[in-house]
Amino acid sequence: MKHTSTSTSLKDSAEVIGNDNGDRLTLALVGNVNVGKSTIFNQLTGLVQETGNWGGKTVELKKGTLSHHGLQIDVVDLPGIYSFATYSVEEQATQEYILTQKPDVIINVVDATSLERNLFFTLQLREMGLPVVLGINYNDIANKKNIRVDTNLLQEILGVPVVDTIAIKGIGVHELVDAALEFLDKPVNNTSRLKYGIEVENRIDQLLELLDNGFPETPSRWQAIQLLEGKNPALSADDKEMRAIISNAEKLAGELVSMHGEDISTIIAAERYALAASITEKVVSRKEAVRKLSDIMDNIMLHPIFGYFVFFLTLAAILIVVSLFGEWVTGVIEGFFESIKPEIAGSAMNIFWNGGVIGFYAALIVAIGFILPFFLILSWLSESGYLPRIAFLMDRPCHTIGLHGMSSIPLIMGLGCNVPACMACRVMNNKRDRLIATFLTTMVPCAARTSIVLGLVGAFIGWQWAVGILFFQFLLIYIIGLILNKIMPSNSPGIIMEIPEYRWPSLKNVWRQAWFRFKEFLVIGVPLIVIGSVIIETMNVYNWLDYLTDILAPLTVSWLGLPAFTGVLLIFGILRKEANLALLFSFAGGAAITTIMTPLQMVVFTIVILIYIPCISTIAVLLKETGVKATTLMVLAEIGLAILIGGVAYRLLGLFL
Repeated sequence: MKHTSTSTSLKDSAEVIGNDNGDRLTLALVGNVNVGKSTIFNQLTGLVQETGNWGGKTVELKKGTLSHHGLQIDVVDLPGIYSFATYSVEEQATQEYILTQKPDVIINVVDATSLERNLFFTLQLREMGLPVVLGINYNDIANKKNIRVDTNLLQEILGVPVVDTIAIKGIGVHELVDAALEFLDKPVNNTSRLKYGIEVENRIDQLLELLDNGFPETPSRWQAIQLLEGKNPALSADDKEMRAIISNAEKLAGELVSMHGEDISTIIAAERYALAASITEKVVSRKEAVRKLSDIMDNIMLHPIFGYFVFFLTLAAILIVVSLFGEWVTGVIEGFFESIKPEIAGSAMNIFWNGGVIGFYAALIVAIGFILPFFLILSWLSESGYLPRIAFLMDRPCHTIGLHGMSSIPLIMGLGCNVPACMACRVMNNKRDRLIATFLTTMVPCAARTSIVLGLVGAFIGWQWAVGILFFQFLLIYIIGLILNKIMPSNSPGIIMEIPEYRWPSLKNVWRQAWFRFKEFLVIGVPLIVIGSVIIETMNVYNWLDYLTDILAPLTVSWLGLPAFTGVLLIFGILRKEANLALLFSFAGGAAITTIMTPLQMVVFTIVILIYIPCISTIAVLLKETGVKATTLMVLAEIGLAILIGGVAYRLLGLFL
């Protein structure tokens, strides 16, 4: 299967991804959050997109190419949304893309276990008169819950093709494409059974008469409903006729408001929900199920006390497992390269072995021993459904710093990589929340920084110290959040957070997610580490390193109590955080790191690395997302914090280490 991939920011989505490929077809995947769109996208295109179980993860449009029965088809994965309310950037981008780019067919993915809620969005798509194919996903989970969906009746009511899928297993996925192609040949567009209450329908009919199909770019019924809600898309109020239509719409909306005592948006939403409920009642049958293991688990996982205990226990277990595995990998790789180590004679050989070879195997130790297992575990937790439960637990502490549970999404994503985590802060509804969430996200220990904690402190001092340092980092993030909330106070609204079902992760998906993240390190990180190691060893051989270390000595040696050479590591670490650990091995020249750093210095160095300036990729994203001024302030603040806390830690921890 041939495929390519691009990603586009939401802001520019409608300008970049479109059906401009001549005879090529475009299929757009849309649906609520957590319905399996990204999994279907991956199955169709063979590409890897984040497929986690919490809201806001798809913050960009993803595009892949599918070769199906000789046809080249573009597949676009749009952000998960619940409606076209256009309150969020995801809703705005999705609606704009659909209206301006006009994909050939829209595949609306819905959750079989929550059909009523999902149909609200489906009804909006039908109002727009769009070519829709409905994919009913999670049928395996629905069966376990004794939920049955009559797809034939649902297809008859909605007037669109309906396909059952179990996306994680690939069942029904390509049948969706077949249905879409068949739909293009024989379109079905019967919406006669999709009617709201008589009071609303009468006023829609009056507006339809006024519109008189005068706007062929968009369906008149949808225009009428939008006019009734006061949204007026694609209509110009410049001419007299349009002003008259808008005036009539306002009058008709006012009549409904007087009747119901609610604002017009609430009235229309209630009509959609009522219709969705009516359809669901007709097509869904349920048998009363016994209490499930997942319910019992959630009583513990989401408990206001035990839930946090399980979370911290899980975190500690992850750190211990990765630390022990990394220690074993370190021994194996070091043992192999020591067994083939040649006699070192001359400057060139020194640079080749101590710079190139040791730099290479140090990069392998970091990659295979620490980063890969961490990504595998993170992907496993994401696929299992536990990560969104962590997000739920984080909602309460987030409120104490003036944020809501949505901010926990990028914070949790930051455990993998700060770059997509900072981009995920777009889900915040205002600038103040975005700035605070972005700043705090840059301080979350990503996989690269966590590998330093585990590979240095965990391996040479003990996992207890590694856990303690990470706990301190999270505590520091919380304290900074409290301070920022005092400086920029705000009331954080509550949110309704969807908690998906637990499920046994697909090993294939777990590996694909982990590999997608890991391969960047292999392609970019390893070469940079080797190059950096060669440069440092060259500077060392020709005594150039002393000039740089002397300049930084007042900071690194006098204040932080670190070896002079760590100043060079702090500079190179800006490119890739994991380079710090790999280059430490290079400086050790094949010997144990304990020969060049004391336990106290390891702890202080790790604390500084955790806090100070983000990697260059994160800085680039910060510039794009927050601007030059905000990025500069964030970077300077983190450098200052790292220097201050590192120096204090050196003096206080010296009493214990």
